[in-house]
Amino acid sequence: EYLKAFDREVNAFVDYMFGPRDARVRGWFLLDSYLPTFFLTGAYLLCIWLGNKFMKDRPPFSLRAHLIVYNLGITLLSLYMLIELILATWEGGYNLQCQNLHSAGEADIRVAKVLWWYYFSKVIEFMDTIFFVLRKKSSQITFLHVYHHATMFNIWWCVLNWIPCGQSFFGPTLNSFIHVLMYSYYGLSVIPSMRKYLWWKKYLTQAQLLQFLLTIVHTLSAAVKPCGFPFGCLMFQSSYMATLVILFINFYIKTYRKAPSRTATKETPVTTEFKNGFHTDYFAAANGFLNDKKAQ
Repeated sequence: EYLKAFDREVNAFVDYMFGPRDARVRGWFLLDSYLPTFFLTGAYLLCIWLGNKFMKDRPPFSLRAHLIVYNLGITLLSLYMLIELILATWEGGYNLQCQNLHSAGEADIRVAKVLWWYYFSKVIEFMDTIFFVLRKKSSQITFLHVYHHATMFNIWWCVLNWIPCGQSFFGPTLNSFIHVLMYSYYGLSVIPSMRKYLWWKKYLTQAQLLQFLLTIVHTLSAAVKPCGFPFGCLMFQSSYMATLVILFINFYIKTYRKAPSRTATKETPVTTEFKNGFHTDYFAAANGFLNDKKAQ
């Protein structure tokens, strides 16, 4: 009874802060109450803390087979979301510059269903960090990494409850495309015999940088020429992206503007690949499977 009362109070507060929720997503898994999302995020953070303590005096796990299956699964899920978002927005005649929440009818529901999977994929991607912990890649578990994973899951809970379609489609569409490329690349890089065929790394960098720029432009375009999509949501998204930009620049300056020592240069080649706007060292190439000579 205490938990139910607490649940009612939390959701009443959230509704007070953001207003009435979108009735079209009522009853969808994990959406009616904020507590599951909150507790899963808390469990994620707790697993990082306890996991590092557990692994402190233990050898790292290999997890090669697990990484292959994981990366393949995320690749297929991302491919599904990409195709379905393209088909749904095409069916609904979505306006690329600015799209409201109610004009496309059934196509809006179709988009919302795909975006629910996008929201759910964020809890699956908590495994990126868990693999770091189990492989003892503690240097990769930066504030930027944890902040990005934890906040995205919670932000998309809000998106699904209040703005589950319309203008919200663009970022996930681009990101799903990037994830198809990235997770397939990382899955293949886990297999030693495949690494010599992975010549397209530099094109991933270009695609990721383009994704980041297009997402910023698309968000601001709806603010410049509004179509009924909530202005406050556009401003929040822009502000959130600004925090990522600031953290990324800080990370980049600290890590890559330093003059590397001769020893470090010999042992660890400098890379320039980015994933979702962030350097691949942040994602540790293949979810903790470093693509260097030692890993081979």
